Amino acid sequence: MTLQQLRYADGVAVYGSLSEASRRLFVTQPTLTEAIRALEEELRIAIFSRTSRGVTVTREGEEFLASARQILEDASRIQAKYTGKAVRMPQFAVSCQHYAFAVEAFIEVVRDNAAEAYDYTLRETVTSEIIDDVARLRSEIGVLYLSRRNGASLTKILKKEGLAFEELFVAKPHVFLAKGHPLAKVKLIRPEQLDDYPFISFEQGSENALYYSEEVMPAIDRKKNIRVRDRATMTNLFIGLNGYTIASGAVSRELNGPDVIAVPFKYDDEIRVGFIHRRDVPLSRVADAYVTALRKRLAKRKA
Repeated sequence: MTLQQLRYADGVAVYGSLSEASRRLFVTQPTLTEAIRALEEELRIAIFSRTSRGVTVTREGEEFLASARQILEDASRIQAKYTGKAVRMPQFAVSCQHYAFAVEAFIEVVRDNAAEAYDYTLRETVTSEIIDDVARLRSEIGVLYLSRRNGASLTKILKKEGLAFEELFVAKPHVFLAKGHPLAKVKLIRPEQLDDYPFISFEQGSENALYYSEEVMPAIDRKKNIRVRDRATMTNLFIGLNGYTIASGAVSRELNGPDVIAVPFKYDDEIRVGFIHRRDVPLSRVADAYVTALRKRLAKRKA
């Protein structure tokens, strides 16, 4: 087993296919395939499952890659310490619900962790994919929330997948709406006051269970519903249709836009926003920096 084989296995897992990994790693696909085959034969495990649609990491492969990535990280630190140049390109991926502060923290990490080359990924996606991304090692960090409504179900899923949830902050629900909305100047909005306005929520794909919803108040409680996929569309519907959504209250002027505000909402629940990670995998240097940026960003909002 060599460091090069570990790099190849890591690359296939990150890029999801032999062809893409060979292109990114500047190696021929036959060479890459043979290196992976020899590694699996030596370790007597199947790291990847091959199908007509590509390759996926097996359960044995997940455990192996957790150890392999730690070795590669350690090797990169040693190389950087004694030669001044790391052999491993910094890699980091985070999957998150549609939180502006998660994007702001990502921007801060990219700016502050200067490197000649890097390969970073930010996925704003549905809740089920966030959990699956972290469990399958496609992302080191996932950012989502727990509440009294979804907490029991999601906690069971996280435990089953070997994931830990670390709380970042607790917030009361707020109504996100446009500055020009008829309720914008109300100090505390009650649910019945929203009946005449469309509830804008994020679509969760094929996973329609209520505990996957990004909004603490489920759409089933509302008579006017519009589902969207991205934050920009949601903002446009706030302005164009007097729409609204229910969120934590953490508004970013830069990313949510100057026309979106948050008003306290009278609703019996709380939002515990946090991040998830694999219990058995130490966080990389970049992942640690991202968590620090999250905490710093949120601390500024509280101040």
